[in-house]
Amino acid sequence: MSFSRILRRSFSTSLQPNSTATNIKAISEDLYKERSFKRLVEKFKKSSELERFRTRTGIYEDTVRRLGRAKCFKLIEEILEDQKKYKDISKEGFSARLMTLYGKSGMFEHARKVFDEMPERDCTRTVLSFNALLGACVNSKKFPLVQGLFKELPKELSIEPDLYSYNTVIKGFCEMRSFDSAVSMLDEMEKKGVEPDLITFNTLLNALYTEGQFLEGEKIWGRMEKKNVVPDNRSYNAKLLGLAIVNKTKEAVELVEEMKAKEVKLDVFSFKALIIGYVNEENLDEAKRWYDEIGKSECAPDRKTFEILVPFACEKGDLDLAFELCSEIFKRKILVDGAVLQRVLDGLVKVSRMEEAKKLMELGKTNSYRRYLLKLPSAK
Repeated sequence: MSFSRILRRSFSTSLQPNSTATNIKAISEDLYKERSFKRLVEKFKKSSELERFRTRTGIYEDTVRRLGRAKCFKLIEEILEDQKKYKDISKEGFSARLMTLYGKSGMFEHARKVFDEMPERDCTRTVLSFNALLGACVNSKKFPLVQGLFKELPKELSIEPDLYSYNTVIKGFCEMRSFDSAVSMLDEMEKKGVEPDLITFNTLLNALYTEGQFLEGEKIWGRMEKKNVVPDNRSYNAKLLGLAIVNKTKEAVELVEEMKAKEVKLDVFSFKALIIGYVNEENLDEAKRWYDEIGKSECAPDRKTFEILVPFACEKGDLDLAFELCSEIFKRKILVDGAVLQRVLDGLVKVSRMEEAKKLMELGKTNSYRRYLLKLPSAK
């Protein structure tokens, strides 16, 4: 069925909810399959004439994400500016959605324009649109503007920031590596009677532990416990990585046992933290043991796992392990940096294991998901 026919059918069945839902799904599938971005935009704009289509946030997000990945910012602007002609723009939620989409595309100035135009459309600005603009600012990485928006707009709009507002600002400060400012936001929200939640604490824990500020991370962990906020696996993974970074792998292993006792699910990030810890301690046997633990669990190793472990195996002269890991990379269709594979190939050639070197080079050329142009050292 052609796109225009699908669209006509959607209009003709607008009073039949089930039929319309089916046709919106068909429109969505057609948009997803469209490879030409120019045609995608035209189809999207035409589909937007359907009121039911304009309620489908997921379709908007998917389309804008695709265009953003291709850096088609003019086309994003064309789609989103076109939405302003509909009556929905007078609803705060619709304007907030446009701001959020612009923010995720790194187009903060456009998000700010939507926000500033709201009064002209008799659209009230509450904490909802304030949060959308704040989020757009952080997602667009306009970090120097975050604090000003947070301090000035609530007074201008006569609103009080809520939990979402504080979490967004804390995220912004953490991404700026302004950890003192982030922690001060936690202090401020508590003074204002806004209770921090798991997102608040996880944002701070991840930032502090990852940056090697283990003691500061521990202070936040203590505050989380005092608030009776129960840590989840993201909290524990942040702490595991923090322990690995400061070479406290023994404590990291103990923390894993605590996770098991409390039935907190371990995932690839949990195991990867321990691998990082043992790589830092130059202990290949333990790093390999925790890699093997991934296989025994329900999760799978990711790209970073291999990019950490393969060079370490080469450094320690364990080419058997390095070659085995490379085979696993191809088996799992993992996209790694070609230099990781080249290092193994070079190591194999150096010790005259030519058969394995050629096999690795062939796998790089003939695998079905990415071509790696590996070279024998003599051919360089």
